[in-house]
Amino acid sequence: MTEGQGDSPAPKPRASGDNPKNLVQSAAKVFAVLKAFGPDLPELTVAEVAARAGTDRGTAFRLIHTLVSLGYLRGVPDSKRFRLTLKCLELGFAALSARGMPAHATPLLRELVPSIGDAASLGTVEEGDVVYIARIQAGLDRHGVVRGPGTRVGAYATALGMVVLAYLPRSEQIAHLEHRERIKLSERTVTDLDALLERLTHIRAQGYAISDGENAYGLRTIALPILDPTGRPYAGVSLTVESSRQGLDDFVAIGMPRLRGVADELTQALHLSLGAIGGPLTRRA
Repeated sequence: MTEGQGDSPAPKPRASGDNPKNLVQSAAKVFAVLKAFGPDLPELTVAEVAARAGTDRGTAFRLIHTLVSLGYLRGVPDSKRFRLTLKCLELGFAALSARGMPAHATPLLRELVPSIGDAASLGTVEEGDVVYIARIQAGLDRHGVVRGPGTRVGAYATALGMVVLAYLPRSEQIAHLEHRERIKLSERTVTDLDALLERLTHIRAQGYAISDGENAYGLRTIALPILDPTGRPYAGVSLTVESSRQGLDDFVAIGMPRLRGVADELTQALHLSLGAIGGPLTRRA
């Protein structure tokens, strides 16, 4: 189900802690009217808009005609229906296409560090390596972990790399894993090809990857994919914390929902912009 196709009323404040008094209900109702339209229902009557936007017909009528006068809705000739105009694209496309994926990701990653973790990253996989595209880090220098944009690390030894590889065809997984030498970075690093392929199957099934001291001693990482509309991995995001700061179970329970919010927002931006944000694409080995 796409946004605006459900039966819920006007959108809620983004953060649960926001003060409801700061929500302008009239503005929320305007967007509820716009989101009432969708690919399956491109043309709606006033009554249909009212039902889908969760408002009464009188309010829907006034909002629709306001949007018509502003150019965001248009009446369908010889009917009582209305449809969105191309002017609606101005609300999102310009913002999405004006910046690349790293610029969109960086402020979202910054919200996670240091409140939830000690580092947050956006990266892709190229020739068997994770290539970091954006990274926010605080306090990991003592671990010898300094990974700015452009840094490359073996994908086999990182949660970020493995979650991207998990959504590639098996032949591409093997090609990436065999493209570079696999060495043990800690006693927990998995280097055996069959074991790595089995792990990729498990990661694909559960939808996320976890690394606990496999890439660097004392660090725990969770990672999620960013998939393009075809289901191919476009990039991945990860969140890392020092093991002394939080146990693995607690880290997953607290960090995963926040990281998923970042992944979902970047995925939506990618889909809505039809790839125009120009983020990193996962290359074939």
